[in-house]
Amino acid sequence: MTALCARGSIASRTLHWLAAAFVFAVVASHVAAAADERIQVQLDQARIMKLPERAATLVIGDPLIADISIQPGGIAIVTGKAYGATNIVVMDRGGAVLLERSIEVTGPPDRLVYVYRGVARNTYSCTPECAPRITLGDDGEFFDKTLAQSANRNTQALAAGAAGSH
Repeated sequence: MTALCARGSIASRTLHWLAAAFVFAVVASHVAAAADERIQVQLDQARIMKLPERAATLVIGDPLIADISIQPGGIAIVTGKAYGATNIVVMDRGGAVLLERSIEVTGPPDRLVYVYRGVARNTYSCTPECAPRITLGDDGEFFDKTLAQSANRNTQALAAGAAGSH
C-alpha cells in the first residue's frame, strides 16, 4: 500500500508540474504575441493607434523612418517617413514601460511604374494616369525636379486659397 501512495504522490506532483508548465507556456506565448504585434504603415500614409492608459512618455526609435503625433483622448497618429523598421516605446510617469511595438514602413500599394535609365530610376504613379511620383531611391535630379514642381503647385494653391478668402 505504501508503494501505491508513493507512486500516486509522484504522479500528482508530476501532473502539477505539467499543469504549471502548460500555464506558463500559454501566458508566455500570449506575451510574445503581444510584443510581436507590428504596426504596419505605408510610406507617406498615416495610421491611428490607441495609447495605453497613463501614457506619459512616447519614444520613437528612428524618427527618420516613422513619426508619431499625439492627439487628445489618448490617440496617436503614426506616419511612415521612410522604408524600414523602427520601434515605439510608451512609458508612464514613473518610467514603467506600458507598450513596446515594432513599426514597419512599407511601400505604397498603388500602381507604380519604374523607369530605369542606366542606374537612374524614375517612379511614376499610374492611378489612374501615370504622373511623376516623389519616391525615395529615385534619381536625384528627377526627385528634386518633381519635388520642386510639387512644392510650387502647393504654394500656388495656398496663395489662391488665401486670395479667395478675402
